[in-house]
Amino acid sequence: MPPRLRGSSCQPQLLLTYLEPAPSSSLAPRRAALAGSQPSPLALGSSAPTTPSAAPPCSRPFSTTPAPQETRLRRRFKEWCSKQGELLRAPPTRECPAYVTRAVRPKDPDSATMVFPLNPTFRSEPVLSAEAREMIWHQVMVKGMPLKAVSAQYSVDVRRVAAVVRMKEIEKRWKRENKPLATPYARAVLSMLPKHHLRQGDPPFEPINDIHIHSFTMQQLFLPTSESREFTREDAAKAFGDHILPPDQKIRIPELVQMERNIANNMPFEQAREEFIKAAAQSEKEAAEKQRARQQAAESRLVRVDSGRFEFRFEKINAEDVGPTGRARRAVGWRYGVPFMDRKRGQVKIPTSVG
Repeated sequence: MPPRLRGSSCQPQLLLTYLEPAPSSSLAPRRAALAGSQPSPLALGSSAPTTPSAAPPCSRPFSTTPAPQETRLRRRFKEWCSKQGELLRAPPTRECPAYVTRAVRPKDPDSATMVFPLNPTFRSEPVLSAEAREMIWHQVMVKGMPLKAVSAQYSVDVRRVAAVVRMKEIEKRWKRENKPLATPYARAVLSMLPKHHLRQGDPPFEPINDIHIHSFTMQQLFLPTSESREFTREDAAKAFGDHILPPDQKIRIPELVQMERNIANNMPFEQAREEFIKAAAQSEKEAAEKQRARQQAAESRLVRVDSGRFEFRFEKINAEDVGPTGRARRAVGWRYGVPFMDRKRGQVKIPTSVG
């Protein structure tokens, strides 16, 4: 619906009458008026007014556009942009982005990684830069270094090293196939996050030997033993359970323990490092062979039937592998297909014992 003109003196009908051209019969009186003679009211009749002065005065111009007005919030935003917002136009370093917290708390040394000013406990964690990911890929794929050795060299978790190598391989394969890459998007995302370049002298990127804490080891345990007995970490793990591994075997790079022992026994660092690389390569080779054997065993249990349009896969199972509750991990459909008894009538949902 078009906007309506306000004011009683600006009526739509009067405006249309004013804008309507005069009829041909009023041309002679109009010429007479221009010549200085006054036309008679009978000659004009009931036609529209012939002079602009005869139109009713309008209290406002013919425009529906409101006058530009600057609100208080917009004025305060402009003042903030001219003062504190100037700190956010160009970040001081390439590694740290320009978060709003830097302008709100300029004296806080931790404001570079604080994303939200009202939530100081949330910090933005650094990510590997493009140069760092290229270095990791070059060490693994070009120089042939083991994943564990690269992880220990750059202080990057071995799982992250493997993920970086896989992603770089996909990226380089797409470049060879001339597939489009989302390079501008990746560059924009990296510009909003702190980056780690893995340079010499930089702090470690992340811990590489975190140990998973088993729930069995969270309880307090008293084990009597003689004072003359040498109680090791293997004995402590066995005390909590036969399936609990000692910390030397639970860490992701156990070869580092042997390397530190060799260095403590006055072995040269270069020799200890070479033995560490050999042990890491051997362990990765054994792990790959186990994985390959596991896949071959799983493939041998499958019977494939190709119908031309679909491929059906059949596997022999044992119905007794479901366990006492029917939800064993080795059972068929342990992720789906087994209904829960949460809404069944008569089921006791309140714990009746504390164990």
